[in-house]
Amino acid sequence: MKNLNKINIVLFMLCTAFGFAQQTPGPKQTKDFAIVGATAHIGNGTVIENSIIVVSNGKITTIGPETTTPLTKQSMTIIDAKDKHVYPGFIVANGTLGLVEVDAVKASDDLSELGTFNPHIRSIIAYNTESKVTESMRPNGVLLGQVVPRGGRISGTSSVVQYDAWNWEDAAIKLDNGIHVNWPSSFRRGRWWLGEERGLKPNKDYAKQVKELNDYFTESKSYSNGDKTERHLPYEAMIGLFDGSKHLYINANDEKSITDAVNLAKSQGVSKITIVGGYQASNITSFLKQNDISVFLTRVHSRPEQEDDDYDYAFKQAKILVDAGILVALEPSGQMERMNSRNLPFYAGTTVAHGLTKAQALQLITQNPAKIMGIDDSYGTLEVGKSATLFISEGDALDMRTNILTKAFIDGRPVSLETHQTKLWKRYSEKPNQVD
Repeated sequence: MKNLNKINIVLFMLCTAFGFAQQTPGPKQTKDFAIVGATAHIGNGTVIENSIIVVSNGKITTIGPETTTPLTKQSMTIIDAKDKHVYPGFIVANGTLGLVEVDAVKASDDLSELGTFNPHIRSIIAYNTESKVTESMRPNGVLLGQVVPRGGRISGTSSVVQYDAWNWEDAAIKLDNGIHVNWPSSFRRGRWWLGEERGLKPNKDYAKQVKELNDYFTESKSYSNGDKTERHLPYEAMIGLFDGSKHLYINANDEKSITDAVNLAKSQGVSKITIVGGYQASNITSFLKQNDISVFLTRVHSRPEQEDDDYDYAFKQAKILVDAGILVALEPSGQMERMNSRNLPFYAGTTVAHGLTKAQALQLITQNPAKIMGIDDSYGTLEVGKSATLFISEGDALDMRTNILTKAFIDGRPVSLETHQTKLWKRYSEKPNQVD
């Protein structure tokens, strides 16, 4: 009986594995192809009507108007995209796709580590290329993303990946290029379960928590300048912040926290700084501009947090920051962040309804995050010499009604747009026809 049970368990696991297998990554490009006739949204503010895009060895070799761009059709595959639109692959900033599959299943959760200061924790080695959640992003044009750890005061390092790979080594575009800090809040909510009054109140431990963080930076810098006879992996991971090879991402939302965080980082010699969340960032645009601080802006589809905030505060904040000359990208964090990453283009579309042009909104999820993450030499825009990571949509990709992908490519490789969700949709869409 015991052996029979073991056999049943093995068979169940095999059936589960085959029934829910990830789509096989696309093969490396072997033949040149051209996308002809589409409206090309370059990602840098430029739009080319009736365009030609030629791709060879995973790179864009030609892009321009059809009327003035020569094309030798005999030597390549032609993709007719007349009346359609071409976009660079959308990029998820501050995401956790691939780190958690099912929140209720602890074994599938690699989101955070124990401890307070974990700059040496590498999120990339926990990234799951078989994630069905990640797979479901591609049909909306989300093809790249930042894999970010959570938890602690310093969460760890993030890497940038593309969403069609056999393993994390194949997926990686830029390794361990950012360290993520959770800045202490200057206010906290009353713990009603301990008898405290509800609502916001000053955080009495704020100064102490900031000092602890400052001391950690100081100790790390001292280590980087020392002889390093005894290795200290956490301090070693921090060295990149001081020599400019790593980016510092600080999760902070209120004005005081943002200001204090930037001042501390600058005083420690950190040059590459991005505020993540930045709920009140639009109140201190001059300060951010003066210090050359970029912002991963909190989810656009959010409600006001303060009683005196405008009802559309989150919707129009991107417009305020862009007009102030600040480099802004959108991020989907918050409740159900991984699932909501697929709505990234629609968050950008919402900013159009609140002041930005469509070209500016597109930059929030293409060129701008690529610049901040340091991958803009190859990704983020459709330009000669850059990666052919792009997709073809039947209509405006920032509008959920017309974001209908027909083809997608990552580094010139064709990407499957089939997911477990599309399979279920097809299956159940046939059910009404089978009812007597």
